[in-house]
Amino acid sequence: MEQKDKGPLVGMRVIDIGTMVAGPVAATLLADFGADVIKIEQPGRGDALRHIGPSLEGESLWWNVEGRNKKSVTLDLHHPEGQRLLKELVKHADVLVENFRPGILDKWNLSWEHLKKVNPKLVMLSVSGYGQTGPYANRAGYDRIALAMGGTLNATGYPDRAPVKLGTAMADYSTAVLGALGTMVALYHRDARGGTGQQIDLSLYETVFRFTDVMVTAYEKLGLPRERTGNIHFAAAPGDHFETCDGRYIVLTVSNDRMFGRLCEAIPVLVGDERFSSHVKRIASIEEVNKIVADWIKSLPVPEVCRILEEKGLAFSLIYSIQDIVADPHYQARGSIATVEHPLLGALKMPAVQPRFSGTPSPQIRPAPALGAHTDEVLRELAGLSAGQIAELRKAGTV
Repeated sequence: MEQKDKGPLVGMRVIDIGTMVAGPVAATLLADFGADVIKIEQPGRGDALRHIGPSLEGESLWWNVEGRNKKSVTLDLHHPEGQRLLKELVKHADVLVENFRPGILDKWNLSWEHLKKVNPKLVMLSVSGYGQTGPYANRAGYDRIALAMGGTLNATGYPDRAPVKLGTAMADYSTAVLGALGTMVALYHRDARGGTGQQIDLSLYETVFRFTDVMVTAYEKLGLPRERTGNIHFAAAPGDHFETCDGRYIVLTVSNDRMFGRLCEAIPVLVGDERFSSHVKRIASIEEVNKIVADWIKSLPVPEVCRILEEKGLAFSLIYSIQDIVADPHYQARGSIATVEHPLLGALKMPAVQPRFSGTPSPQIRPAPALGAHTDEVLRELAGLSAGQIAELRKAGTV
């Protein structure tokens, strides 16, 4: 097999000692493109994600999505021998990913200050709720907590109701994306520019805050706080989630005069109304223009609405359920859903590797490993242990 068929990151070794989502998924994103990711897990129990979410045959399906393409090594990092062995693995690694609360690794002699002495070329991605410094650094932080502090929850929902959580763990997943990006930037600095290793300090709340568009700038310069506005967006008129006559919802966004002209071809009653003669005026009359569009969409079934809006070249979508996703021809044509053969669970469908590269495609997805499936292999090859030594460690509960 040619190297390009193994993925563009073949040859990169990553040690993943994180738990749950944000840190480990950053490692998964690297593994998807061929990096050799060694997942370190607690003996006997493994990563917490193995025990969360819908399960089949005792296997967490969430774990089987995000544990893909990794090797599993059990190692008790609370134990001095486990700490020593991790340092042996770090000697052979390009990257270490962790998402412990700041200070925990220092107690185990595994902090950045310790590990950079073991491997000066190491890139260490440290993910936490609030960052490695600051008055909140030692607080526990999770996805929804970050969405709250980062400003997203306060702007999500309707003004007369409590803020509403997002339907997926977007703080965790977006942090993972920035983590993978930061890792590649640090490796470029090390390898292409003659630099050394370094620590990456990445927090969940700052990731959320980074994606709040113009929120802080508009407040600081204009005194405009971002409030909950339901499905209304300040740059779209008309724009809402509109119900069809068969009880489904269509998202329609019209953000300029050219697109509005196309909508007028479908809804002639909009033509000639001075309230709607410019984008600025439509924003000021958002309730009125949305009401006219809502009445039109409410009179039609989904297929007819979609046909007309597509013919007019407008930006719209049916709000998809997972049933819609798995049946959709566009998802199928692009292979957006991958099928992975699991030795116990059979064929598992999951999101395919993203993004796509024309010259360096990702390798075939490997199923998530059983707990400790690669312990002997990795400790033998990277730590130089014999079968007898590994057996003794297993007997002692270290692996």
